[in-house]
Amino acid sequence: MDLDRIRDLLRLVAESDVAEVELEEDGLKIVVRKESPNVTFQPAMSYMPPPYPVQGGYGPPPLAPAAQTSGGHTVSASTPAAVSNMVEVKAPIVGTFYRSSSPDAAPFVEVGDTVSSGQVLCIIEAMKLMNEIEAEMSGVVRKILVDNAQAVEFDQPLFAIEPG
Repeated sequence: MDLDRIRDLLRLVAESDVAEVELEEDGLKIVVRKESPNVTFQPAMSYMPPPYPVQGGYGPPPLAPAAQTSGGHTVSASTPAAVSNMVEVKAPIVGTFYRSSSPDAAPFVEVGDTVSSGQVLCIIEAMKLMNEIEAEMSGVVRKILVDNAQAVEFDQPLFAIEPG
């Protein structure tokens, strides 16, 4: 196998959707793998107006008190949907929630941070792929509802953001 043939093989993988090519010739085996790019999922954000007041004392259950975690952010036992001026950022996939790009890196956001549309809020790892979760709007992070390295379900609330 000559150098030109190896270059052609590398070019084929780089310029196509092929993820892996394996070639064995004259006792020489070459395997070329392409890393999968990080996929960015945009969570679908929807705004629901606050419910109309109901006569007779009915309404949403009272909010449970928030608990302070060792990371310094607030984790609430209830979802922020009960607070009408906040918008939930929900998990678009099932996976593991990470607040930073690596264990020794600073978190992407903290409670009280102002975020802009398109800013990375966290990463959800699913099947060894790191998926950046971005803000759909500008605002202020009021609550972080998930602990770092915690498993999350599809559509689980991750953040409460006050639009602004």
